[in-house]
Amino acid sequence: TGYGLGQTFGTSAGTQDFDSIEQTDVVMIIGANPTDAHPVFASRMKKRLRKGARLIVLDPRRTDIVRSAHIEAQHHLPLKPGTNVAVVTAFAHVIVTEGLFDEAFIRERCDWDEFQDWASFVALPENSPEVVGQLANVDPEEIRGAARLFATGGNGAIYYGLGVTEHSQGSTTVIAIANLAMATGNIGRPGVGVNPLRGQNNVQGSCDMGSFPHELPGYRHISGDAVRDIYESLWGVKLDDEPGLRIPNMLDAAVDGSFKGLYVQGEDILQSDPDTKHVAAGLAAMECVVVHDLFLNETANYAHVFLPGSTFLEKDGTFTNAERRINRVRKVMAPKNGLADWEVTQKLAQAMGLAWNYQHPSEIMDEIARTTPSFAKVSYDYLEKMGSVQWPCN
Repeated sequence: TGYGLGQTFGTSAGTQDFDSIEQTDVVMIIGANPTDAHPVFASRMKKRLRKGARLIVLDPRRTDIVRSAHIEAQHHLPLKPGTNVAVVTAFAHVIVTEGLFDEAFIRERCDWDEFQDWASFVALPENSPEVVGQLANVDPEEIRGAARLFATGGNGAIYYGLGVTEHSQGSTTVIAIANLAMATGNIGRPGVGVNPLRGQNNVQGSCDMGSFPHELPGYRHISGDAVRDIYESLWGVKLDDEPGLRIPNMLDAAVDGSFKGLYVQGEDILQSDPDTKHVAAGLAAMECVVVHDLFLNETANYAHVFLPGSTFLEKDGTFTNAERRINRVRKVMAPKNGLADWEVTQKLAQAMGLAWNYQHPSEIMDEIARTTPSFAKVSYDYLEKMGSVQWPCN
C-alpha cells in the first residue's frame, strides 16, 4: 500500500473517510474479509449494502459477505491466488475497450498522455477477460459484468486487504487498483475512493511517520534537500539522500552476505512477507537480529536478542486508522517489562550516541507537528479537545 498509493496518488493512505460509505453505490472488495478483520467498519458497509448498494467481491474464498440473509454480491470472482494483477487489468481492458472510462475526469485531474499509454497496454488482447479468465479460473462474463457495473453503477469505492498486499505482487496490484479508480473517475468526492483495510493496528500511523527506506515523515522523499535539512538540524546528524533497502532487498543482500543485521519491532516478517523460505534464509544469514515484540513469534526463532514489547494497555500515544484518523491511546497500567516501546527505542538510540531525551510521548508528537506539515495542528491537547482528528490537520 505504501508504495502503490504513493506512486499513484502521491500519498500512501486511503482516500475516503468511513462516513462516505453512506454515499457509495458500488462496493468492490478485493482480498479482504471485513466481517472478521474489520467488524466495526463492516457493520457500516453492510448497512449500506442492505439499503441497495451493489457488491463486487474478488476473493478465492467465499466469505460471508458474498451471500448472507440480507446481502448478496452481484459478482463474486473466485480468482486463482496469484492472479490479482491480471484480473484487475482485465477490468481495465473492458473499461477501455468499451469506452467506459471518464474522459473529462482524466483530462482534468490526471495525465492524459500517461492514460493513453496505459490504455494502449490494458487494451491488448492478452489482457482480455477471455484470456485472463482462463489464467485465473474465472468466467470471462463475470469479469465483464463486474467491470461494467463498477464503471457505470454510480459512486464506486474499492476496499482491499491483506489478500492484495501480503503478496509478491502487492504493490503492483495496488497501483492497478488505483488506476482503475482514476480511469472511472471514482476519486475525489464522497462515496468513491481507494481504501486499504489495514492488516494490523496503526500500520497507517507507522507509514505516516516514514517507515519506508525512501521517505521521511509525511511521505516526503529522502532526496529532498529542504526536507533533510529540517531533520538534520533537529537531530544533529547527516542523512543519506539515497533511499535504503526494502525488506525483500535486505533479505536478498543478507543471503549474498552483504547485509548483516536487522531490528524488527512489532512485525513477524517470517509470517507476513512473501517467500517464507527466502525470508528464513535471509534471517539465518545475518550476524545480528534483534526482535522487539510481545510474543516469541516465528521471526523470534532467528533472533540473537529478544526485547519484550508492551501492549496497548501499557502505552501512551496515538493510533491512526485506515481513514487517517488519529486517536489518542492512554495506558491503564505500567509496562510489565518496565519500559514502553518508545523508551526501549530511545535507550537504543542513546546507546548508539544519539542525544535523545524525550520525557513523554506528547513531546514526540509536538516534534512531529513542528516538522510535518500535514500534522501541524496535532497535539495531545488538541486530541483531548476534539476526541480524534484526521490528517491533513494543519
